[in-house]
Amino acid sequence: MKFDPKKLNALSVRLHGKQIGVITRLAGDRQLFAFEQDYIDDQQRPTLSLSFKGSTGGLVTSFRPVGRRVPVFFSNLLPEGHLRDYLATRADVNPEREFFLLAVLGADLPGALVVAPLEGGEQPHEPHHDDHDDGCNNGQSNEGPLRFSLAGVQLKFSAVMETSGGLTIPVGGSGGSWIVKLPSARYKAVPENEFAMLELARRAGIPVSENKLVDLASIKGLPEQAHTLESKALAVERFDRLPDGKLVHMEDFAQVFGEFPNNKYKFHSYANIATVLWAEIGEDAVIEFVRRLVFSVVIGNADMHLKNWSLLYPDRRTPALSPGYDFVATLPYIPGDKLALSFGDSRSLSEITPDQMRRFADTARIPASPLWKIAVETAERTAESWKTLEQADALPKELKDSIGRQILGVAANVK
Repeated sequence: MKFDPKKLNALSVRLHGKQIGVITRLAGDRQLFAFEQDYIDDQQRPTLSLSFKGSTGGLVTSFRPVGRRVPVFFSNLLPEGHLRDYLATRADVNPEREFFLLAVLGADLPGALVVAPLEGGEQPHEPHHDDHDDGCNNGQSNEGPLRFSLAGVQLKFSAVMETSGGLTIPVGGSGGSWIVKLPSARYKAVPENEFAMLELARRAGIPVSENKLVDLASIKGLPEQAHTLESKALAVERFDRLPDGKLVHMEDFAQVFGEFPNNKYKFHSYANIATVLWAEIGEDAVIEFVRRLVFSVVIGNADMHLKNWSLLYPDRRTPALSPGYDFVATLPYIPGDKLALSFGDSRSLSEITPDQMRRFADTARIPASPLWKIAVETAERTAESWKTLEQADALPKELKDSIGRQILGVAANVK
């Protein structure tokens, strides 16, 4: 999809198929979001984000323009790092010009949003390459654009599960209800690692999406460069897509807290997430959150930042904690690494203590009494399940041994 930046000045924001707002491109490469009046007036309106909830419970409707980037909620819908560069190159868009990138990728976003050029406004067409800094990359890609966006850095694609059980990447990239995560060029056996950790999480009592390891060669429609990587990819069913094709809206906690993706490791703690869950959902969600947090420490997963915790809106209005995702034992890859966020004033991956749990509860202003029991139970179940986890046999021996030492070592001290 190509754009003439002189004419594309507004993007329609649609939630559950209805336009609820517009992102307008202003002079000086500033972007401003505004809700439609119909959405503001609707007392039964579907929730876009808790970040738009005012202190008295009403809808926040006054926003300031954002320079160069799109407003923070929408910026978090876009990929980061290598994935962003790849999709931007495919679309011939400057990866740092988020307005144009969102216009290209907005057909298939996380949750129930669709973002597209405003109807009646400028439509996509071939770019004018004599425009300077026009949001385009001056025709460097020989491949067509993929019109989907998945948050994160890892190279991954939206895929369709065929009736035969095979996976296909749609020609335009959009419309799939599965995510295919490709191997890392830097770290060994990441798909196998996550595959094993997802099953371990399930056995520890954590809900996770259906997933499976697949041969790269069996996936139809993958770009040629993907076949130069290791042989296995991880396929995970999307929890924001239902079997009947309906979309379930979602947001991650970078969106909840109004933080741009580059701040996903900053400014907030796990206690802050627990506070929101307690206020918006209740005790059961907090207990489930603690279970996942303890599990992440036990397996040595340092990367549980704000974007790796999400809310779903199954009834379109009320939040619920999403299934667990992105469970990877990262410590073997980066020895000595620390937790992504503070957990009871600690970022240690070597232990969890009762005092730490009490500090966590005090900061979150939630009852501490049930939390240590959850921590002990989770650590014990994780350690026992690891001993019989056949999925771990797909890991290289050195990686498997390292993960095992972490799990059994930490669990032994959680009593």
